[in-house]
Amino acid sequence: MSKKAVVLYSGGLDSTTCLAIARTEGFEPYAMSFSYGQRHTHELEVAKANARPLGAVDHMVVEFDLRKVGGSALTADIAVPKEGVGDEIPVTYVPARNTIFLSFALGWAEVLGAFDIFIGVNALDYSGYPDCRPAYITAYETMANLATRAGVEGMGRFQIHTPLISLTKAEIIRKGLELGVDYGRTHSCYDPTPEGFACGLCDSCRLRLKGFAEAGVADPVPYVTR
Repeated sequence: MSKKAVVLYSGGLDSTTCLAIARTEGFEPYAMSFSYGQRHTHELEVAKANARPLGAVDHMVVEFDLRKVGGSALTADIAVPKEGVGDEIPVTYVPARNTIFLSFALGWAEVLGAFDIFIGVNALDYSGYPDCRPAYITAYETMANLATRAGVEGMGRFQIHTPLISLTKAEIIRKGLELGVDYGRTHSCYDPTPEGFACGLCDSCRLRLKGFAEAGVADPVPYVTR
Protein backbone atom coordinates (compact mmCIF):
# COMPACT_ATOMS: atom_id res chain seq x y z
CA MET A 1 0.00 0.00 0.00
CA SER A 2 1.27 3.46 -0.90
CA LYS A 3 2.04 5.88 1.92
CA LYS A 4 1.01 9.51 1.85
CA ALA A 5 3.68 12.18 1.71
CA VAL A 6 3.48 15.96 1.64
CA VAL A 7 5.76 17.39 -1.05
CA LEU A 8 6.71 21.07 -1.01
CA TYR A 9 6.18 22.02 -4.63
CA SER A 10 7.00 25.46 -6.02
CA GLY A 11 6.81 24.65 -9.71
CA GLY A 12 10.60 24.94 -9.96
CA LEU A 13 13.19 22.47 -11.18
CA ASP A 14 14.17 21.05 -7.80
CA SER A 15 10.70 20.64 -6.33
CA THR A 16 9.39 19.05 -9.53
CA THR A 17 12.23 16.53 -9.43
CA CYS A 18 11.45 15.92 -5.77
CA LEU A 19 7.79 15.23 -6.61
CA ALA A 20 8.88 12.67 -9.22
CA ILE A 21 11.21 11.00 -6.73
CA ALA A 22 8.46 10.73 -4.11
CA ARG A 23 6.21 9.02 -6.65
CA THR A 24 9.00 6.66 -7.72
CA GLU A 25 9.62 5.70 -4.10
CA GLY A 26 5.99 4.60 -3.81
CA PHE A 27 4.48 7.58 -2.02
CA GLU A 28 1.16 9.21 -2.78
CA PRO A 29 2.30 12.85 -3.09
CA TYR A 30 0.19 15.66 -1.69
CA ALA A 31 1.68 18.80 -3.20
CA MET A 32 1.81 22.04 -1.23
CA SER A 33 2.62 25.41 -2.77
CA PHE A 34 2.69 28.92 -1.32
CA SER A 35 1.47 32.31 -2.41
CA TYR A 36 3.47 34.39 0.05
CA GLY A 37 3.72 37.73 -1.71
CA GLN A 38 6.67 36.70 -3.86
CA ARG A 39 7.44 38.79 -6.91
CA HIS A 40 7.87 35.76 -9.18
CA THR A 41 4.24 34.59 -9.27
CA HIS A 42 4.72 32.90 -12.66
CA GLU A 43 6.32 29.96 -10.85
CA LEU A 44 3.17 29.58 -8.75
CA GLU A 45 0.99 29.57 -11.87
CA VAL A 46 3.20 26.81 -13.26
CA ALA A 47 2.72 24.88 -10.02
CA LYS A 48 -1.06 25.26 -10.15
CA ALA A 49 -1.16 24.05 -13.75
CA ASN A 50 1.12 21.06 -13.32
CA ALA A 51 0.81 19.60 -9.81
CA ARG A 52 -1.90 17.06 -10.61
CA PRO A 53 -0.70 16.27 -14.17
CA LEU A 54 2.69 15.47 -12.63
CA GLY A 55 1.11 13.00 -10.24
CA ALA A 56 -0.01 14.85 -7.13
CA VAL A 57 -3.07 13.32 -5.46
CA ASP A 58 -4.06 16.75 -4.20
CA HIS A 59 -2.61 20.24 -4.41
CA MET A 60 -2.96 22.85 -1.68
CA VAL A 61 -1.95 26.47 -2.20
CA VAL A 62 -1.42 28.28 1.09
CA GLU A 63 -1.74 32.06 1.04
CA PHE A 64 -0.04 34.52 3.38
CA ASP A 65 1.90 37.74 2.88
CA LEU A 66 5.59 37.93 3.71
CA ARG A 67 5.71 41.38 2.11
CA LYS A 68 4.64 42.60 5.55
CA VAL A 69 7.96 41.32 6.87
CA GLY A 70 10.08 42.20 3.85
CA GLY A 71 13.84 41.87 4.09
CA SER A 72 14.24 40.03 0.78
CA ALA A 73 14.46 40.91 -2.90
CA LEU A 74 11.62 38.44 -3.42
CA THR A 75 9.21 40.14 -0.98
CA ALA A 76 10.29 43.80 -0.86
CA ASP A 77 11.26 46.65 -3.15
CA ILE A 78 14.84 45.43 -3.46
CA ALA A 79 16.45 44.70 -6.82
CA VAL A 80 17.13 41.07 -7.68
CA PRO A 81 20.92 40.68 -8.09
CA LYS A 82 22.07 39.79 -11.60
CA GLU A 83 25.85 39.62 -11.06
CA GLY A 84 26.12 35.92 -10.25
CA VAL A 85 26.37 33.72 -7.17
CA GLY A 86 28.74 35.07 -4.51
CA ASP A 87 30.08 33.82 -1.17
CA GLU A 88 27.61 35.70 1.05
CA ILE A 89 23.95 34.86 1.60
CA PRO A 90 22.21 36.95 -1.09
CA VAL A 91 19.29 39.35 -0.69
CA THR A 92 17.05 36.78 -2.40
CA TYR A 93 17.09 34.87 0.90
CA VAL A 94 13.61 35.13 2.43
CA PRO A 95 13.78 35.21 6.26
CA ALA A 96 12.41 32.00 7.82
CA ARG A 97 10.79 30.88 4.55
CA ASN A 98 11.53 27.16 4.73
CA THR A 99 10.68 27.10 8.43
CA ILE A 100 7.26 28.54 7.61
CA PHE A 101 6.79 26.24 4.62
CA LEU A 102 7.72 23.13 6.58
CA SER A 103 5.42 24.14 9.42
CA PHE A 104 2.44 24.21 7.06
CA ALA A 105 3.56 20.91 5.55
CA LEU A 106 3.90 19.36 9.00
CA GLY A 107 0.39 20.45 9.94
CA TRP A 108 -1.12 19.00 6.77
CA ALA A 109 0.89 15.80 7.15
CA GLU A 110 -0.44 15.30 10.67
CA VAL A 111 -4.02 15.77 9.49
CA LEU A 112 -3.47 13.40 6.56
CA GLY A 113 -1.91 10.75 8.77
CA ALA A 114 1.33 11.11 6.82
CA PHE A 115 4.77 11.02 8.40
CA ASP A 116 6.86 11.84 5.34
CA ILE A 117 7.62 15.32 4.00
CA PHE A 118 9.69 15.95 0.88
CA ILE A 119 11.53 19.21 0.27
CA GLY A 120 13.87 19.88 -2.65
CA VAL A 121 16.61 21.74 -0.80
CA ASN A 122 20.14 21.52 -2.15
CA ALA A 123 23.44 22.33 -0.44
CA LEU A 124 25.85 22.12 -3.40
CA ASP A 125 24.75 24.20 -6.40
CA TYR A 126 22.72 26.70 -4.41
CA SER A 127 22.75 30.31 -3.22
CA GLY A 128 23.93 29.53 0.31
CA TYR A 129 20.58 29.87 2.08
CA PRO A 130 20.89 28.65 5.71
CA ASP A 131 17.53 26.85 5.59
CA CYS A 132 18.76 24.56 2.79
CA ARG A 133 21.57 22.96 4.81
CA PRO A 134 21.67 19.47 6.37
CA ALA A 135 22.01 20.74 9.96
CA TYR A 136 18.81 22.75 9.59
CA ILE A 137 16.85 19.79 8.20
CA THR A 138 18.06 17.52 11.02
CA ALA A 139 17.06 20.09 13.64
CA TYR A 140 13.63 20.62 12.07
CA GLU A 141 12.95 16.89 11.95
CA THR A 142 13.79 16.62 15.66
CA MET A 143 11.46 19.51 16.42
CA ALA A 144 8.65 18.00 14.33
CA ASN A 145 8.64 14.87 16.45
CA LEU A 146 8.60 16.88 19.68
CA ALA A 147 5.95 19.42 18.66
CA THR A 148 3.15 17.26 17.28
CA ARG A 149 0.51 15.09 18.89
CA ALA A 150 1.27 12.32 16.41
CA GLY A 151 4.97 12.41 17.28
CA VAL A 152 4.57 12.66 21.05
CA GLU A 153 1.92 9.92 21.24
CA GLY A 154 4.03 7.57 19.15
CA MET A 155 1.70 7.29 16.16
CA GLY A 156 4.74 7.47 13.92
CA ARG A 157 7.96 9.32 13.36
CA PHE A 158 8.09 12.29 11.01
CA GLN A 159 10.86 12.21 8.43
CA ILE A 160 11.97 15.14 6.29
CA HIS A 161 13.18 13.71 2.97
CA THR A 162 15.83 15.74 1.11
CA PRO A 163 16.75 13.54 -1.87
CA LEU A 164 18.54 16.39 -3.69
CA ILE A 165 20.54 17.87 -0.84
CA SER A 166 23.92 16.40 -1.83
CA LEU A 167 23.50 16.46 -5.62
CA THR A 168 24.85 18.97 -8.09
CA LYS A 169 22.30 20.72 -10.29
CA ALA A 170 23.46 18.60 -13.23
CA GLU A 171 22.93 15.42 -11.22
CA ILE A 172 19.46 16.60 -10.23
CA ILE A 173 18.58 17.22 -13.88
CA ARG A 174 19.92 13.83 -14.98
CA LYS A 175 17.94 12.15 -12.20
CA GLY A 176 14.78 13.96 -13.24
CA LEU A 177 15.23 13.05 -16.89
CA GLU A 178 15.65 9.41 -15.91
CA LEU A 179 12.29 9.67 -14.13
CA GLY A 180 10.62 11.30 -17.13
CA VAL A 181 10.42 14.85 -15.77
CA ASP A 182 9.48 17.41 -18.41
CA TYR A 183 11.54 20.43 -17.39
CA GLY A 184 9.61 22.52 -19.89
CA ARG A 185 6.83 22.42 -17.28
CA THR A 186 8.99 24.09 -14.63
CA HIS A 187 10.04 27.67 -13.87
CA SER A 188 12.91 28.90 -11.70
CA CYS A 189 13.55 32.59 -12.43
CA TYR A 190 13.39 35.12 -9.60
CA ASP A 191 12.65 38.02 -11.94
CA PRO A 192 10.75 36.86 -15.04
CA THR A 193 9.10 39.10 -17.61
CA PRO A 194 5.30 39.56 -17.46
CA GLU A 195 5.09 36.93 -20.22
CA GLY A 196 6.97 34.43 -18.05
CA PHE A 197 10.33 34.54 -19.84
CA ALA A 198 13.26 33.80 -17.52
CA CYS A 199 15.82 36.61 -17.14
CA GLY A 200 18.83 34.30 -17.46
CA LEU A 201 20.90 36.43 -15.07
CA CYS A 202 19.56 35.98 -11.52
CA ASP A 203 21.15 33.41 -9.21
CA SER A 204 18.41 30.89 -9.85
CA CYS A 205 18.68 31.18 -13.63
CA ARG A 206 22.47 30.98 -13.53
CA LEU A 207 22.43 27.83 -11.39
CA ARG A 208 19.78 26.27 -13.60
CA LEU A 209 21.61 27.06 -16.85
CA LYS A 210 24.89 25.83 -15.37
CA GLY A 211 23.18 22.55 -14.44
CA PHE A 212 21.74 22.00 -17.89
CA ALA A 213 25.09 22.83 -19.52
CA GLU A 214 26.93 20.37 -17.28
CA ALA A 215 24.25 17.74 -17.88
CA GLY A 216 24.77 18.18 -21.62
CA VAL A 217 21.14 18.96 -22.44
CA ALA A 218 19.31 22.11 -23.47
CA ASP A 219 17.06 23.91 -21.02
CA PRO A 220 13.58 23.82 -22.60
CA VAL A 221 12.18 26.98 -20.97
CA PRO A 222 12.29 30.38 -22.75
CA TYR A 223 14.82 33.02 -21.69
CA VAL A 224 15.12 36.72 -22.45
CA THR A 225 18.89 36.25 -22.77
CA ARG A 226 21.31 33.38 -22.45
